Amino acid sequence: MIIEDVISSNIVNFSEIPPNYYLLGLLSAFENRFQAMADNLMKEISWKQFFAVICINMCKEPPTLKELSDVLGSSHQNVKQILLKLEKKGFIEFLQDESDKRKQLIVLTDKCKNFCEKNDDASALIMAKMFDGISDKDIRTTIKTIINIEKNLRGLE
Repeated sequence: MIIEDVISSNIVNFSEIPPNYYLLGLLSAFENRFQAMADNLMKEISWKQFFAVICINMCKEPPTLKELSDVLGSSHQNVKQILLKLEKKGFIEFLQDESDKRKQLIVLTDKCKNFCEKNDDASALIMAKMFDGISDKDIRTTIKTIINIEKNLRGLE
């Protein structure tokens, strides 16, 4: 069931929920639905694994586990588990940092790069469909709002 159907159904009463609670619930429900859809489409790797690949690819230099954990906004332990699964599938390698032998760098393999290239068109189609009819202004406002919420959240730690 899509979020809009849940909202209009008699399953849950949303009339008493303040907008900030509603937004947080909506974001959580959306993330769950998006992850299920993405997991179903990709087959070879999960959405969380693919998101890690995207973030590794966006890094200017091969990241360390700590750096990638910061980028992903997830714990060191969770990211390590994701990376071990990607390594087992041949999508990443851990290389020793030449300047600091204690550090391991995370590098995408050719197999991973080929997977990304093979799925580029499908990803672009999904993104176009997901954001169809939503203006760049609305997207930028949403980004700004989420960044501000996250800044406020850091003040609670």
